[in-house]
Amino acid sequence: MPALGEIAPDFTLPRDGGGTVTLSALRPSNVVVYFYPKDDTPGCTIEAVDFTARLADFAAANTMVIGMSKDSVKSHDKFIKKHALGLILASDENGTACEDWGVWMKKSMYGKEYMGIERSTFLLDGTGKVVGAWPKVRVKGHVDEVLAAAQAL
Repeated sequence: MPALGEIAPDFTLPRDGGGTVTLSALRPSNVVVYFYPKDDTPGCTIEAVDFTARLADFAAANTMVIGMSKDSVKSHDKFIKKHALGLILASDENGTACEDWGVWMKKSMYGKEYMGIERSTFLLDGTGKVVGAWPKVRVKGHVDEVLAAAQAL
């Protein structure tokens, strides 16, 4: 995972609705990049809905929000439509960004090990430097915590 004070790994990825999103092109805005395991699953839906509900507050703090998973653009589009999401959702189907950011890791459930995305959030300042990192995110209350950090920049 990128350490606090480091410049975050750049990416250009397909995004919801077509087109691409390039992290470095968003400067000088602050950016929240949050990684989540799967579209339309309970925890991921709550997190996306919570971020969407606070988008105006993030915008007031000069902060954009990007969600990322290995789901396809088509899956992202369905997820956005079903839950009226207002976020940018980047599709990292080949997993390169997930690996660059250190969130693709061995997980276990019911005694079985598998590879997956560890729910993680990063806050970047307007230069692309990591100024906040939340590994192993617990969804409840998380968006408010990230928003407070963004407002403090």
